[in-house]
Amino acid sequence: MRLVKLIFLTTIAIILSCCQTVSPENPGTLVMTAMGPIQGTITKDENVFNYKGIPYAKPPLGKLRWSPPEETDSWAEVKLANSYGNRCMQPDDTEDGYFNRLIEGHGLNKFLTYLIKKGVASQKPAPMSEDCLYLNIRTDNIRGDKKGKKLKPVMVWIHGGGHQFGSSDLSYYQSNTLVNKGVVLVTINYRLGVMGYMAHPSLSKSDPNGVSGNYGTLDQIAALEWVQKNINSFGGDPNNVTIFGESAGAWSVTELMATPLAGGLFHKAIGQSGASSYHMGQMDGEGVGWPSGYQTGLVVTEALGLKNPTAKDLRAIPAEKIQSVVTEKMSEGFHHVRDGYVFPENVGLSFSKNKYNKVPMLFGYNSDEGTLFFPDDEQPTIWIPDLTPGSKKELSTKLKEFFPANHEKLIDLYNLDEDFTAGGTQWMGDEIFGVNIRYVTRQNEIHGGESYLYHFSRVPPSNKQTIGAFHAAEIPFVFGSYEKTIGYSKEDIKLAELMQNYWVNFAKNGNPNGDNLPEWPLHKNINWMKFTANTGENSEAIKYLREEKLDALEEGLLLFLAKLEKTHTVGK
Repeated sequence: MRLVKLIFLTTIAIILSCCQTVSPENPGTLVMTAMGPIQGTITKDENVFNYKGIPYAKPPLGKLRWSPPEETDSWAEVKLANSYGNRCMQPDDTEDGYFNRLIEGHGLNKFLTYLIKKGVASQKPAPMSEDCLYLNIRTDNIRGDKKGKKLKPVMVWIHGGGHQFGSSDLSYYQSNTLVNKGVVLVTINYRLGVMGYMAHPSLSKSDPNGVSGNYGTLDQIAALEWVQKNINSFGGDPNNVTIFGESAGAWSVTELMATPLAGGLFHKAIGQSGASSYHMGQMDGEGVGWPSGYQTGLVVTEALGLKNPTAKDLRAIPAEKIQSVVTEKMSEGFHHVRDGYVFPENVGLSFSKNKYNKVPMLFGYNSDEGTLFFPDDEQPTIWIPDLTPGSKKELSTKLKEFFPANHEKLIDLYNLDEDFTAGGTQWMGDEIFGVNIRYVTRQNEIHGGESYLYHFSRVPPSNKQTIGAFHAAEIPFVFGSYEKTIGYSKEDIKLAELMQNYWVNFAKNGNPNGDNLPEWPLHKNINWMKFTANTGENSEAIKYLREEKLDALEEGLLLFLAKLEKTHTVGK
């Protein structure tokens, strides 16, 4: 879907931080890991140690392509960790119209808008390769408890990009702010798209567990295993690890919670604008509307002109050739699939059945998630790919199958028959993001876990802005990496400080509260924390956020999950 691509483009478009200055760095302290000695750099003005491009698994090349990651070989000589690793293989194109819409939506003057567009256009992405399984670490506690220092909580960031795009080295992930507030920050790469999620019968035949696909998830697990073995050398506590991510990174957080293979590797979970509960793909067979992994894999091999290829044949094809045949339609099949090994259940069912790694959860979404997507993908609901404007009667007829009890109510709530674009934009954001993050966090509470929910409604400070609290807008507030050129008010400064303190407190204790912060109550089916700025409102705890809309939209998700579960029980 174009939406997957656009979700990623939103996140990289905040490389409006391309204008940021980079602090000078000098050689840093030598660290001994389980694999060998590593030397990174140190940021002079803040005394933060920065270790870039650390290999956490062998390069997935040759026979390791489309295979579970393997532990790296050890080394004796000092490995310099002073530059980021390669991006993983991904489509290498852009959407100029999309970037323009994002930049113009901030409501800046013409000259500044022109300069930012020029800056974005001049950016050259990092090298791309199959050899991409690297992570980065920022810490100010490098000697850990060897000098009487207490090990610090660890936050492991998983980047977004629809599982098709992205990289851990983007500048707005690489900030010292969270480190200065008391954590060790880890950012990771993982295989993407066709290289990270393609399933195929021949690949399953060559696998000891008889499965294929889900390699991106296995990479994330390998990175977390590396953290368990090595993070104490960087001053981090392996017994206090928080995974967090945005968009597909938040999907990944719920996917790691759903796979038994990740049990015990993390202790808290933060999801920003994403939960994978509506992904229902199977390795083989239909997943109530989602293409199966095998189906997609066969489409890829057909596009390559191959008939009945072996796993060896597939691994011999140049990566660039494989990437060149991938279409947006194929990308629908490059997500987590239920294979009976990595995922005994799809994410949504794993949460409903209490078959997941239960940890405290802090999840939320933004008030205008759909503003940048809808112009290019005018589909209010994910369940109907061809819904078009019409009268209430016409819309009701199409929606009734997917929302039997709420089809007319939804049309009224979103005024869809009167203003399809405005209503559809809000529906898209509430359904893809709001419904799913609320679903998984409420299931966590039902099964005895603790959940905190937030809603981010900050808008750019210009009174000419048109994009609201768009998808990914909260990221630089969490990381302290906001580019002031595009507008950063005094309210924004306070909001960033507030969010960072909540996030770090949660990483420390599993509870965002403390340090005289406004009380953030547990969700308990009603409570949310509202984060806002430039709106005339206050950041504060609220109740029943968009409750009527989310309740009505959730009918569609529950209906599909019930259908999915039925397909798993037929014949048993």
